[in-house]
Amino acid sequence: MKTVRPPMIIMILLIFTAIGIVAFYNFSNSNGKSVYKVVIDPGHGGKDHGATGASGQFEKDFTLKLSRKVEKLAQEEPRLQVHLTRTDDRFISSVDRARPKFANDLGADLFISIHGNTFANPDVSGTETYYYHWNSRSLAKVMHKHVVQGSGFQNRGVKKENYFVLKDTKMPAVLIEMGYLTHPKEEKEMLTEEYQNRMAVSIVDGIKEYLKLD
Repeated sequence: MKTVRPPMIIMILLIFTAIGIVAFYNFSNSNGKSVYKVVIDPGHGGKDHGATGASGQFEKDFTLKLSRKVEKLAQEEPRLQVHLTRTDDRFISSVDRARPKFANDLGADLFISIHGNTFANPDVSGTETYYYHWNSRSLAKVMHKHVVQGSGFQNRGVKKENYFVLKDTKMPAVLIEMGYLTHPKEEKEMLTEEYQNRMAVSIVDGIKEYLKLD
């Protein structure tokens, strides 16, 4: 009978240890993907100003600034690949459904549309998060939790709504109304760098929690 030398035994043990580590990692990673494509949609743009805030500033500018901060922060997470539906002050027509088409063609895993709300009564304030398809509800709840906790704004809840950017997307999709730009105090905070940096963290944290990246 041939005797296995000690170095060979050590090699075998190392191989089986490595196999076990890989198997455990694959088992633990329930989603099984190395990189997740996330589309961030800055609402409005170009000739579509969106809401006009209490100070006269436009929603389209707020959504783009915040979205770019989310994109930059997400680059620190190697398993997130963020794509913006617009990177400048560009008009995107809703007629051809370009925003959801962009996400669908990309094969995105998540779609998050960022907005600032408006109402005739300037006393109305708070954060709302919308979804349409049933498989988007859990994403909406996670994102809403993080945004409300991060902003401290009034919690106006998670709601189902027939917005085309939510209805026409093939992946979990949400639309977040960060706050009311027509509420003077809320708008003032929403336009600050400190608020937007904080909200970028909240949005990325929500994405990571939903995808179980922590």
